[in-house]
Amino acid sequence: MEADAGSERRPAERGSPGLTPEAAPSSAQGPHPEEGARAWAEFAALHGPALRASGVPERYWGRLLHKLEHEVFDAGEMFGIMQVEEVEDDGSGDEAAREVRRKKPNPGGELCYKVIVTHENGLRAADPNSIFLIDHAWTCRVEHARQQLRQVPGLLHRMANLMGVEFHGELPSPEAVDLVLEEMWKFNQTYQLAHGTAEEKVPVWYVMDEFGSRIQHADVPSFATAPFFYMPQQVAYTLLWPLRDLDTGEEVTRDFAYGEADPLIRKCMLLPWAPADMLDLSSSTPEPPDEHYQAILEENKEKLPLAISPVTHSQDHIFKCVLSHLTHPRFAFTPSEADADILYSFSHFKDYRRLSQERPGVLLNQFPCENLLTVKDCLASVARRAGGPEGPAWLPRTFNLRTELPQFVSYFQQRERRGEDNHWICKPWNLARSLDTHITKSLHSVIRHRESSPKVVSKYIESPVLFLREDVGRVKFDVRYIVLLRSVKPLRLFVYDVFWLRFSNRPFALNDLDDYEKHFTVMNYDPGVVLKQVHYDEFIPEFEKQYPEFPWKSVQAEIFQAFTELFQVACAKPPPLGLCDYPSSRAVYAIDLMLKWDNRPDGKRVMQPQILEVNFNPDCERACRYHPTFFNDVFSTLYLDEPSNCHVTRLV
Repeated sequence: MEADAGSERRPAERGSPGLTPEAAPSSAQGPHPEEGARAWAEFAALHGPALRASGVPERYWGRLLHKLEHEVFDAGEMFGIMQVEEVEDDGSGDEAAREVRRKKPNPGGELCYKVIVTHENGLRAADPNSIFLIDHAWTCRVEHARQQLRQVPGLLHRMANLMGVEFHGELPSPEAVDLVLEEMWKFNQTYQLAHGTAEEKVPVWYVMDEFGSRIQHADVPSFATAPFFYMPQQVAYTLLWPLRDLDTGEEVTRDFAYGEADPLIRKCMLLPWAPADMLDLSSSTPEPPDEHYQAILEENKEKLPLAISPVTHSQDHIFKCVLSHLTHPRFAFTPSEADADILYSFSHFKDYRRLSQERPGVLLNQFPCENLLTVKDCLASVARRAGGPEGPAWLPRTFNLRTELPQFVSYFQQRERRGEDNHWICKPWNLARSLDTHITKSLHSVIRHRESSPKVVSKYIESPVLFLREDVGRVKFDVRYIVLLRSVKPLRLFVYDVFWLRFSNRPFALNDLDDYEKHFTVMNYDPGVVLKQVHYDEFIPEFEKQYPEFPWKSVQAEIFQAFTELFQVACAKPPPLGLCDYPSSRAVYAIDLMLKWDNRPDGKRVMQPQILEVNFNPDCERACRYHPTFFNDVFSTLYLDEPSNCHVTRLV
């Protein structure tokens, strides 16, 4: 039973040379050599890049095409599944040996299965036929998993059997669903679409069929596996091929931490199957070395500008701009970037060097290296300049899962031992709108999410300040401020006086972690979801009525202090360690934050701002709709240096 969220789509990967028709093996050509050669060439051009990236040897490609075209599942002719019975521990043997047995990787609960070679002649890696298709039993995106287990007939029963979860009765019980949702992280595999909309790029997770799911781990595996999407049929499989020759009776194994050489990170990656105590490891996360930021600059292909002198304009100069929302007499619209005095781009600008050489007087709405603020892993590392290795009070404790997985595991286990709250939120480095963002208290889930796309994991705010909605109850809310950066040296920072609010639609509680409308506040991208809007000047008196001891003016002062500290540390070092001081740059950012309850050393209860993210070039449609002077205020502040008559407050 395949439950598919309907999202398995990957456009053709073109532009690679592929293989020539002459290279097609005869087995792929069949009775019409020309047709077979053409089909082979098309297959190699379409799928060759993905197969090479997965390390599939080209000797298998011809038979792979045949098996895909004819849906040949011949693994049963070569392999068998063997159930292994663990001998009851009679108390003999030393404690260490019993501990090793207890921690032995064994997906599937107490029953242990192995896949072995059963073919009487064994299996030869050089045989072009030695590649096999594994079907997928369940394909989904994580946010749909619970719903599918409840609604797809037979799915929960099959997953429970496959994962060794106790299942009684025919109807999906909440307990059985929860157990499968926890155990699935021992079985899930993932792939991600390379192209398409942001929604289409959210990672897909799948569980291999009973055969694939019984293949056990080995540090030195006998086989390799890789997900593969066959475009003509729009179907995903897992490919299985040998890494060496095997004799009859030898076990089929794969490396569950494939591609990772670091022993400590491998140990962390294998925790779902091989429990380990990481408490003695330091959870401290100091700021990364300078080389880390240099590598990010090179990865982004951003070219820093040459030094230029600031451009001065007369008081009556009219700025030509490619943005059409302006009504201020000092700004005129032009459709041509070549004629513009101000480049206002909604995509990331890269070649500052060329701009500084060819058009140094042209102003633009971005700063070199601003990804240090707008990408979540960089935001967390830069913020440590203000708060040390643990980070500042205004940013949730955050770990980069690519570089700080062992520290996170240690911190998680330390909190677990102390009985402290252990809810975490996993976020992609560079996606907005809560896409591919997951709340969990499962260590296994966080560890496995690392495999899908670059992510950070942040402490989930378990004690948020709530807002009483008359129609719903006490819900989470977040606040968005628009921040204007006029210059880096000297640091000149403003905040727009109007702020925006977003609300959850269900009362907050630390349960139902996949209930989007309970735990998230971004509701304006789903037409089927209620969008609660409260204007800021209606919110302030209502907030103060609900929390009379916390006047909004004092709460906002704490928020502004957090903004100030963030930009001070982000601009404190030269690029690429900090934002670049480019005189022609200006920028608009949206900072999203929540408030959480905290206790000061004197025992006083306070509302602590928590910066969630800094957004590059935010969507300002709502701002323009309700505040027609918005862009006039922004441009007057940033480009005319005339903030006095605008709805802005200077922070620095």
